[in-house]
Amino acid sequence: MGWKKVVNLQLLCCTLLFQPELFLLFRSERIKMKKQIIIAIASILPLLVSAQSVVTLPLWDNAHAPSGNGVTLLQTDKGVFWENVTSAVMTVYRPEHPNGLAVLACPGGSYLQIWEREFHNIAKWYNEQGILLAVLRYRIPNGCMEVPMDDLNKAMKTLRDHQAEYGFTKLGVHGNSAGGHLASTAATHYTSLDLRPDFQILFYPVISMDSLICHKPSRDNLFGQNPSAEDIAFYSNERHVTKDTPPAFIATSGTDPHVSVNNSIAYYKALLEHGVPACLHIYPSGGHGWFNKSDFNYRNMALEELKLWLQGFVKK
Repeated sequence: MGWKKVVNLQLLCCTLLFQPELFLLFRSERIKMKKQIIIAIASILPLLVSAQSVVTLPLWDNAHAPSGNGVTLLQTDKGVFWENVTSAVMTVYRPEHPNGLAVLACPGGSYLQIWEREFHNIAKWYNEQGILLAVLRYRIPNGCMEVPMDDLNKAMKTLRDHQAEYGFTKLGVHGNSAGGHLASTAATHYTSLDLRPDFQILFYPVISMDSLICHKPSRDNLFGQNPSAEDIAFYSNERHVTKDTPPAFIATSGTDPHVSVNNSIAYYKALLEHGVPACLHIYPSGGHGWFNKSDFNYRNMALEELKLWLQGFVKK
């Protein structure tokens, strides 16, 4: 049977599955293709089951959140990223065989855009490890620095509320670039144990707001053009590591032209100084944003190292 006929049969079977009344019509016409229909139904069932394992949860918008970002432009999906985000949403990818771990993903985008596709694309990899992945589309701060953290805390609480249903016992955060700043803020500024991540994963992260090493676009979008010394100190997360900060996996590139590798180094040193288990991988190439690039020479190595590290949190 040609591929076009298979596709047509699959479309037909989708129609039959979701509109059962049409069975009468096909029966009356005495379609002589029972075997092919059964095969086609079998071929699409895995897709239907897979689709049921993904759920999108609206969290809140500016009108209902405790903080607002003042953005009035239309929230827009640009394909690889979202801009003018005013409504927080979390997409949850549930594994077929949970191993007890869940990860809340914080995409990058300089606190101006939300580049979430890289995490949607890596969801299958996480699920194959038995790990639930929840991708957070947080509201951009637009100078209102508390907005992203309000959204992250809301997402953490929502996941904790579904912990038994989703089948996990440990919840970590994973942030890339500016999302790494948000994730490390969660790890260093949590206000209660239920908001404390059990572990943190940071890829080429923004960590510090110190003018010597900060990523200035992220700082400007978080604070505005004239941040106070107090705000800079408060959101320089390397300054807020304690012995209770969760363990960290950090990966970055020494050739990153946007986010200085010194962000990762400063954070790693602070973790070591306080006795927090941490590992730091600095690759000799790759620049910035290589997490989902198949042509990055060390991508497989990075994912394998992350896989082994995460296994240490799984209950034996």
